[in-house]
Amino acid sequence: MKREFSLAHLTVLGCAPPEMAYIASMAGYDYISIRPIYMGLKNEPNYDLAHNKEMLKQTKTAMKITGIKVHDIELARIVDGVDVSQYEPAFEVSSQLGAKSVLSSIWTPNKEFYIEQFAKLADLAKKYGLKVDLEFVTWANVNDLQSAVEVLKTVNRDNTGIMIDTLHFYRSRVKLEELDRLPSEWFHFAHICDGPAEIPTDKEGLIHTGRDARLYVGEGAIDIASIMNRCPEMVYSIELPNIERVKEFGYAEHARRCLQTAKNYLELHSLAYSSL
Repeated sequence: MKREFSLAHLTVLGCAPPEMAYIASMAGYDYISIRPIYMGLKNEPNYDLAHNKEMLKQTKTAMKITGIKVHDIELARIVDGVDVSQYEPAFEVSSQLGAKSVLSSIWTPNKEFYIEQFAKLADLAKKYGLKVDLEFVTWANVNDLQSAVEVLKTVNRDNTGIMIDTLHFYRSRVKLEELDRLPSEWFHFAHICDGPAEIPTDKEGLIHTGRDARLYVGEGAIDIASIMNRCPEMVYSIELPNIERVKEFGYAEHARRCLQTAKNYLELHSLAYSSL
């Protein structure tokens, strides 16, 4: 069985979804993971497909021409002052594009609020046939596997899961054995990338690597094989932003190298299927 790969938007953030589809197709990906929820962050392009009808039309055309599918969308953040119902237009568009999951993360210490909002998010996503996968981010408020598990157990919705990002897994110092206690149905896709051995002690350092300087799979210190060997079969979304590599190679070649190095690593560590 062929393992499936998705090109995560953060890897090629300067590319709008239509361009992503063409790049992903040329590089050999199966899916794209797009960011149609505009968060208004500094230097963050606006790919709000629900309100940019021309970009949505071009995205559908690119998908039809290339055969590339949308796997998941980002980022339905749980954050103070935001009601998750505002994400519904993005969910509706994502359903049109055939997406399977919505990625979420939690950026508030208010536990009562984020439990309520995550449950609401799951119920809203279910209307559109979408799963909600919670990512623990090293510099967020829910920042380790144990905390993410607590959220899922508390909300108790059948369309929720946990999204493992290998960089955050390593930097949150999660023990591999923690994965063994989790239901296999919680795993729908993973973010894979590599990173340096040193773990920054400050938020700025964590953000810099996470947003701008991740490494190709097999290039750094993360034992990706051991992490993935504990997880069931799922889609690998390659989230690998690296400003210097993009400057050197351009987005298309960087995306190709992301996929090729990941396949090489998986094959070397016996994580590939025969037709990889």
